[in-house]
Amino acid sequence: MIEDEAWYRVVQRVEPGARLVRAWPLTGGISAQVVALEIERASGERCKLVLRRHGNVDLAHNPQIAADEFRLLRMLQTASIAAPAPWFLDESCDLLPTPYLVMAFIEGEADFAPDDPTELVVQMADHLARIHRIDAAQHDLAFLPHMTEQFMRRLRTRPATLDDSLSEGRIRDALELVWPHPPRNADVLLHGDYWPGNILWKNGTLAAVIDWEDAARGDPLGDLANARLELLFFYGPDAPDEFTRRYLAISRIDTTDLPYWDLAVALRPIAPFATMFPDEPTATTMRQQHAWFVEQAIQALAQN
Repeated sequence: MIEDEAWYRVVQRVEPGARLVRAWPLTGGISAQVVALEIERASGERCKLVLRRHGNVDLAHNPQIAADEFRLLRMLQTASIAAPAPWFLDESCDLLPTPYLVMAFIEGEADFAPDDPTELVVQMADHLARIHRIDAAQHDLAFLPHMTEQFMRRLRTRPATLDDSLSEGRIRDALELVWPHPPRNADVLLHGDYWPGNILWKNGTLAAVIDWEDAARGDPLGDLANARLELLFFYGPDAPDEFTRRYLAISRIDTTDLPYWDLAVALRPIAPFATMFPDEPTATTMRQQHAWFVEQAIQALAQN
């Protein structure tokens, strides 16, 4: 953690004349340092901001990731997407050792165990459809990576030992036969990590979609599949189908390749799975859910 004195200097750069009231770390992220800053402006008005510094892994993949996320957040504001408004970008590295961006603090909380997830699932599907409807011709998305290329890197790196408890061999065998698959849908803006942990709720209403560092271009099925797997983990077996039905009622896309994308996103949690859930009963349940998800995709491919 950076010393508090650094946050005072940051605040002066972000909002000259303001004073820092308090700073505290925000939990939940694993790929970045995220700190909340409450400031008092020269007018006496108080407001809360969020400072994000990307981790070494993200910086290694894209040294410009802070600038890219800042640019994307500005674009999302013009498209009326519920995302934090960007305030400030500093790539100088003279106050903090890596670039950082500052954005508005959104009041709300993630909800991992709602009494009735149906309404939350519907709102999540509606907002993902809005994100995917952003006009790529009006908003240049070329600065974002392509999701298919990201998955190709994962497929090319076949580990010496496969995790059979997560069907890694079956997944890779099925995908390596066809990937990269010719796309059937036009590229759209993808959040890249659309799951309940990146959705903030306030009074039962979706307040914001956060953590856009994994945003990409590509087939909307990539986001759809990722959300389906994560909703299975956190909201139960009915949530993925409900989410898919609602999304497809709004977005008319070709779902022929959805089983392939389901398998592609099923590769994502394999490497860190053992360290993600120290609670063994939870890990066991999620392994069972993962196995069911993979089996459903394999069966769907056999029927095509």
